[in-house]
Amino acid sequence: MNAIKFLAIALIVGGALGLAYGGFSYTKQTQVVDVGPIHLKVDEQERVNIPLWAGLGAIAGGLLLLVTSRKS
Repeated sequence: MNAIKFLAIALIVGGALGLAYGGFSYTKQTQVVDVGPIHLKVDEQERVNIPLWAGLGAIAGGLLLLVTSRKS
């Protein structure tokens, strides 16, 4: 499998996952207070939304790459 086909499949899978889940979340740890022996840290939950057009565009781009790589 060459690099173009691998990229095409990765785009299709990534676009499908983006459409299925709609985004992803991660935890960001911030240090609020650091006074002497007292250390206070706060965990913040952040969410990144993946737009619908980005998922559809990734699938379309992957399919386009897959089709054009077969012709050549």
